[in-house]
Amino acid sequence: MSNEASHGASLTQRLAARLALPVDTATRARARLHLLDWLGCVAGGLQSADGRRLGNAAGLGNLLEMDDVHRTALLHPGPVVWAAVAGASADSGAALGEQLDAGVRGYEAMIAVGATFDAHHYAMYHPTATAGVFGAAAAVCSLESVDIAGTVNALGNAGSLAGGLWQLRHETTLTKQFHVMRAVDTGTQAARWADLPGPRLILEGPQGLWAATCGGPGSDRFGLDPARWRIGEVSFKPWGACRHAHPAIDAALALRDAGALATGPIRVETYADALTFCDRPDPQSVGQAKFSLQHAVAIVAVRGIPDLADFEPAAIADPALIAARARVTVAESADFTARYPAHFGARVTCGDASIERVDTLGDPERPLDRAGIEAKARRLMAWGGMRAAAIDAAVALALDADDRTPGDDLGSLIDEIVEA
Repeated sequence: MSNEASHGASLTQRLAARLALPVDTATRARARLHLLDWLGCVAGGLQSADGRRLGNAAGLGNLLEMDDVHRTALLHPGPVVWAAVAGASADSGAALGEQLDAGVRGYEAMIAVGATFDAHHYAMYHPTATAGVFGAAAAVCSLESVDIAGTVNALGNAGSLAGGLWQLRHETTLTKQFHVMRAVDTGTQAARWADLPGPRLILEGPQGLWAATCGGPGSDRFGLDPARWRIGEVSFKPWGACRHAHPAIDAALALRDAGALATGPIRVETYADALTFCDRPDPQSVGQAKFSLQHAVAIVAVRGIPDLADFEPAAIADPALIAARARVTVAESADFTARYPAHFGARVTCGDASIERVDTLGDPERPLDRAGIEAKARRLMAWGGMRAAAIDAAVALALDADDRTPGDDLGSLIDEIVEA
């Protein structure tokens, strides 16, 4: 019996059937918050020279490291999924409600696939890129009313081109943004060629994505639940640093409030991956500063709640922050590693005072409410130079516009943001 014939429904067939179910009203409302969050990230990214060079909504969405994040899948769905939705909407004629539903389905696919990856995959591959092609394909298939069989084709063909290596972390690049742009393009093209038969065993097949990139993948982590969409598991990021630095920021803020960070050595204990990505005592660029536990905690010690400007060159070179970074040491703590990635955690100690955070602000356990997400988006849009009236219009469209609003309104808004 052939390998294909020995299988029942493949994972992508199961996923496509799940994506065909209707999106409920509460989940659609949740999608509005993620759409607004992404619009803020796109607008904010234009403040920098790198952002103006990109000039592309897909690339801009994760430039500031403030994009939403799913912890167990270890990826950022917003920049890929919403860029795919926005890019395809002009041709699909979909109304805003249909765009929101497409976003929900894109999140579902991207998270379901990304959650099956293992530590070996994450050590070498950027999951926002590898799983992103599935999210983009699912979103565009939804927009264009592709049937289940066509969606399976699109997911298979998109997955056959999945990739994205972490070498970018060791050099100064815009490759993370390029990964997002390529994931959007690949998934979109796969959806538009959904009549081309694709490999239904693209994940679990003998030469599929798992075999190529994982040591111990898990179909048990696929997590398809017909009663619950996984967009509700996604965290919002309040501060402009790598999410691996957020638990330490959160704990340090609590320690500062207790009056315990002013002087003396500061010790950060956290999980292993946070050190792999963010143990950087002497950052020299904006990108490095956003991936530096030492810089993030130094900001809190010297300035308080991190602001976008605190990761810019002037702050990196600030003598007070340089001195504070020298006070910070970092180490792995086995208890935090054991709870990761279901829970991101850190402990910050200064003198006799010590505070830990196991779930950080913006996680489902400690959510940002609508007002907090709106405030973040407005702050990002202002940072990127949007006019007050344009900010109001963007917030109104994302949060309050009728579901029947023409889809072109979103595309026009994004064009206005990117071309401002």
